[in-house]
Amino acid sequence: MATPAQWLAGARPRTLPAAVVPVAVGTGVAVAYGGAVWWRALLALFVALILQVGVNYANDYSDGVRGTDEDRVGPLRLVGSRVAAPRSVLLAALGCFLAAAIAGLVLVLVTRAWWLLLVGALAIAAAWFYTGGSRPYGYRALGEISVFVFFGLVAVTGTTYVQVESLPLLAVAAAVPVGLLACAMLVVNNLRDIATDGPAGKRTLAVVLGDARTRLLYVACLLTPFAIALAIAPVRPFALLAVLALPLALGPSRAVHGGATGRALITTLQQTGRLQLAFGLLFTIGLAL
Repeated sequence: MATPAQWLAGARPRTLPAAVVPVAVGTGVAVAYGGAVWWRALLALFVALILQVGVNYANDYSDGVRGTDEDRVGPLRLVGSRVAAPRSVLLAALGCFLAAAIAGLVLVLVTRAWWLLLVGALAIAAAWFYTGGSRPYGYRALGEISVFVFFGLVAVTGTTYVQVESLPLLAVAAAVPVGLLACAMLVVNNLRDIATDGPAGKRTLAVVLGDARTRLLYVACLLTPFAIALAIAPVRPFALLAVLALPLALGPSRAVHGGATGRALITTLQQTGRLQLAFGLLFTIGLAL
């Protein structure tokens, strides 16, 4: 039976910035438009966090029962390392999805935006079918597209919408760098696992692109957000605050471009998460000012 510490490790806390940042940025846009509603922002944050944890447990379960986590370098996998029964991990994932659905339903009721029910259903379906089902799209090089859409576009614009009950163009523009940084997390994770994912039949985008082009993609995902912050500056000048996070991008960019492999990329994953948080905080403040 897995210990609480192992369950926490299985939730992959280093991936949680991908849930926190879009909600923060979406709230920054809401502040800019004078419509921030803090309890709705906190509820949106809960939805994002619990859905991210659910994604991670679902991923752990699906990859574990397929055997694709049998030989890997990265952090603990509950099913693959046999510290937890597959059924227990599956139930944990489903419990997270249910909690996200209930909290999301509250936001639907207060905004009366019934179309958000479809968005929520699509988000949960995307979370499950990333590695679940008979034809998981994460095994077909579509994971980064899903991350960009749901942890960038949907999460930022959705957070803004449930507070101001409209969709400013600024929210869409601000969602793009957030989505790219979330993609960077997945790209570097899949770069590390190319050697094991390919033979296991898991054709991630990294497997399809190959090592060299995946490294270029990572660097592009890491640096392009700063160019977008510059582009937003004529409308929201303080968005330039996000550029202060640029030094945090240089280390992981050099490491990946320089050929880091294996456990060195676990450090790079941590650095990417720190960059994501720093950029998100500065960008949020800049949009709100």
